[in-house]
Amino acid sequence: MKQQLATMLELQNDMNTKVHARWREQNFEWYRAIWIECAELLDHYGWKWWKKQTPDVDQIALELVDIWHFGLSLLLLKGHSVEDITAIVEGEFSNPKSSGDFAADLEQFTERTLSTKDFDVSGFARLMVGINMDFETLYVGYVGKNVLNFFRQDHGYQDGSYQKQWGGVEDNEHLVDIVAQLDTSAGNFKDELYQRMETRYKELHG
Repeated sequence: MKQQLATMLELQNDMNTKVHARWREQNFEWYRAIWIECAELLDHYGWKWWKKQTPDVDQIALELVDIWHFGLSLLLLKGHSVEDITAIVEGEFSNPKSSGDFAADLEQFTERTLSTKDFDVSGFARLMVGINMDFETLYVGYVGKNVLNFFRQDHGYQDGSYQKQWGGVEDNEHLVDIVAQLDTSAGNFKDELYQRMETRYKELHG
């Protein structure tokens, strides 16, 4: 977990810096991004009593990965070292227990986010338990999304020149396919993933 956290913290700092070179001084409302994602997450879980709804676990996991981006940013803002953040996360992830009511756990997490304007690490771990999501799944999902965001930025996403479809297939589908071919436990996982994306992109774009 320590190596995976170090990788994710490095990636998050790099992405935040790409958005704004002095991101730590901008007072971005990271907590606000989290609670908005919570609302989207609840939609994927289902809350409408007047119609039949089935939780979309894959989409819930993707929303948790998005929340993790903002949570890591808040942890980095506190000025902790990688070792300190690792100790915090390991402690909160050591034995989380779901209440058995995912929607209630989500609301409690959202409430704490709004009241503290901070990242409720233990509440986040509880949500992961609620959908049987392990840390490895979080790590692979996070690195994949982060690398994809970097790739898009590097290939014209901001000025609108980047096209998500390569050879008739959307980039996130290429991402999933490439991730499945790699050793996600390798120290160079993120770099290898980016290079494979680059290679495939060039092949399909001539």
